[in-house]
Amino acid sequence: MKLPVKIRVNGESYEQETEPRTLLVQFLRDTLGLTGTHVGCVVGECGACSVLLDGALVKSCLMLAVQANGRDVTTVEGLARGGTLHPIQEAFIRGFALQCGFCTPGFLMATYSLLDRNPNPSEEDIRRDLSSNLCMCTGYMQIVEAVKQAALALSPSPGRSLEKGEATASLADAREGGQWNNERT
Repeated sequence: MKLPVKIRVNGESYEQETEPRTLLVQFLRDTLGLTGTHVGCVVGECGACSVLLDGALVKSCLMLAVQANGRDVTTVEGLARGGTLHPIQEAFIRGFALQCGFCTPGFLMATYSLLDRNPNPSEEDIRRDLSSNLCMCTGYMQIVEAVKQAALALSPSPGRSLEKGEATASLADAREGGQWNNERT
């Protein structure tokens, strides 16, 4: 028996039927074709599946798609605007804060959540907040530095929000050498 799910993802409304046992990460990837959110451990440990649900960071491998019915989801695909990378994405690229790229979408979403709540985090804040995500490649130094650079780029001023950040890298720059962007992993 399938159940209807009405969901708003990255500003677009979707209405699909899905099995009650379908995880949100599977729904996003397999039903909606949004493969930027990765399936890692499927037990909530690695953070590769992190998305925003009504603005709060959640691990989409621990949530059923039907639980997101009527709610707003933001995935990594929703960070870029009009073909321009978000300053957080840009900072990760410029700071070499990724290697294989598998964990990167989760780190980007966790960083977005952190900087939305705390626009000027200390290194301790960054490390504590991002401890919910695992990376097997970078050693975290570049990730922490990229978060600091993103915070500087997004320095709050009156009337400015994370979505209005100025970025100069294109989506093509982000895809260059990024095998994870086009494969279903």
